[in-house]
Amino acid sequence: MWQTIVLSGLGGVLGGNALPHFVRGITRERYPNLTGNGPLSNLVGGWAGLVMALLLVHWADPGRHPGWAFGSTAAGVLLIGLFHAGPGAFGRKETPAPAAPRPGPAA
Repeated sequence: MWQTIVLSGLGGVLGGNALPHFVRGITRERYPNLTGNGPLSNLVGGWAGLVMALLLVHWADPGRHPGWAFGSTAAGVLLIGLFHAGPGAFGRKETPAPAAPRPGPAA
């Protein structure tokens, strides 16, 4: 049972992390990535992450413990999603609010 929980959870984390990279790659947008921020590196990294996630979930043998496999995969996706929505891998960069226009001279 523990093997199912751990491997499914890791598969969920990897799959949830791979999705934004894959999507940014196929939409040709830049996104922070360890191998470069360009679309091609994100596409390849996202694809590799999805393949590894599927392998981990397969090796978890979800047929023996389907409830635990589903629950830990879902928890892994949720955890990495909360991480991406929160600080992210490179920290949150807040965009400053636009400055209020200065009053000009009266005409």
